[in-house]
Amino acid sequence: MTLIMKPDLEHARGWSDVFTDAMPEMPVRDWSAPGDKADIEFAFVWAPEPGALREFPNLKCIFSIGAGVDHLLKDPDLPDGVPIVRMVEPELTQGMSEYVTMHVLRYHREVPALEQQQRDKVWHELIAPTAPSRKVGILGFGVLGQDCARVLHALKFDLASWSRTPKQVDGVQSFHGADGLDPFLARTEILVCLLPLTAETEGILNRDLFAKLPRGAALINAGRGGHQVEADILEALDNGQLSGATLDVFRTEPLPTDSPFWTHPKVTLTPHIASVTQQVSAIEQVVANIRRVQSGEAPLNTVDRKLGY
Repeated sequence: MTLIMKPDLEHARGWSDVFTDAMPEMPVRDWSAPGDKADIEFAFVWAPEPGALREFPNLKCIFSIGAGVDHLLKDPDLPDGVPIVRMVEPELTQGMSEYVTMHVLRYHREVPALEQQQRDKVWHELIAPTAPSRKVGILGFGVLGQDCARVLHALKFDLASWSRTPKQVDGVQSFHGADGLDPFLARTEILVCLLPLTAETEGILNRDLFAKLPRGAALINAGRGGHQVEADILEALDNGQLSGATLDVFRTEPLPTDSPFWTHPKVTLTPHIASVTQQVSAIEQVVANIRRVQSGEAPLNTVDRKLGY
């Protein structure tokens, strides 16, 4: 019984050591040196090559190192019947709530405009309302979205959520399904996208969606680059439909140096760091799920392949 590991290369150092400390009885192999592939029963991976996971005939569970699983589900040769577990761990959730709250507050208190006034040496009072008068909408209301709502609710923002199915959380107006999207957008001044990337959500951040927001709304996308029609974001920023956009994800990463997003005055750009899986807390979740599988139980946070999350 062996685990094979393929972390994101930028964050690869230390993963195997942390796992061995937490579960010393489980051998760990590196993706580049799998040895006898029949030994591999667990895979802890980020963006493996299409078809690679099918080469392990005794695979019992696939763990995604990140919260998203689109990097796995796009593999047409993904082995059938093997549970896929998305990463749900407290430090990743905490990081996302910090990121979203920071940028909601930036737009709420008009910090980008104040920073521009400082550069222009303009002394002009910009008076923001307090949080109860600011309408924030969270597009995608899973574990991450609900924790962001918890923090924003403590600050007394006027909150709404949109999800595929109804989800009732105290202090959050719930919208769901196709019929709920337009009224959700119509009341949202700061839009936070935390959707999973599926066939239904591909390109959802587009011209048509922006037109349904109040003019001058702000966008925060910490979901996936595939949600964005990037030309439509630039157009909406240039014509004033969007007053600003904070983008942590892009269709091509790293973002090409000639991208207009780098220098657009209404864009805040971050290099896919809104929330990064933390090694110790993540491995705790993986080990707990391995022990569940070993005892004949289903792992927690298993992905529904048909839904895509």
